[in-house]
Amino acid sequence: MKISRRPALSEDERLAALGRLLTDTDTPMRLRVAGVIVLLYAQPLTRIVQLTVDDVLHDGETTLLRLGEPASPVPEPAAALLLAYIADRDNMNTATNQASRWLFPGRRAGRPARPDHMSSRLREIGIPVAAARGAAIRQQLLELPAPVVAEALGYHDKTTSRLLRESGGTWSRYAAGDHSRSPSGWTPRGAHGADNTPSSPSRPITHV
Repeated sequence: MKISRRPALSEDERLAALGRLLTDTDTPMRLRVAGVIVLLYAQPLTRIVQLTVDDVLHDGETTLLRLGEPASPVPEPAAALLLAYIADRDNMNTATNQASRWLFPGRRAGRPARPDHMSSRLREIGIPVAAARGAAIRQQLLELPAPVVAEALGYHDKTTSRLLRESGGTWSRYAAGDHSRSPSGWTPRGAHGADNTPSSPSRPITHV
């Protein structure tokens, strides 16, 4: 997965954009959710539109988004926004789309939303996707080892290692190996109100 070399948002700009998407009820919910995924998890829109509702795992207390291995925790209030959106997705009215599993169903029956169209809409509401992704991945690399970020967010380890060097991170000596679990209690930084307490699901996680 590639990251643009265009200037990233500053951390203050990323947090401001994230806070706005989490609270601005005048913005269409699908754009809010897509923008939050970009700002928290540095995902490209080509991948975001391929997500399905089965990639959202929920047990009543914990919400996870499957982007890599392991699935990434979704902090509050982002989790509540994501679940509310799933319960009332748009473009679901046609007969052929009523059973769609796409997280972002497109206008064409059976197809997901177009990434170029979503990119344009996000730009209209002040979310430049490439700059937002750059800010998100660099912040993750300042807080977590590059191999963990690569596996959890679906990046190539060479990409995260390069970005780590560019961002001046301190995890360069982290040992390679089995990183099949996120660090205990990992919560992506920047979601207002997120609880950083380690969580252990009390019952099996199920698809939404």
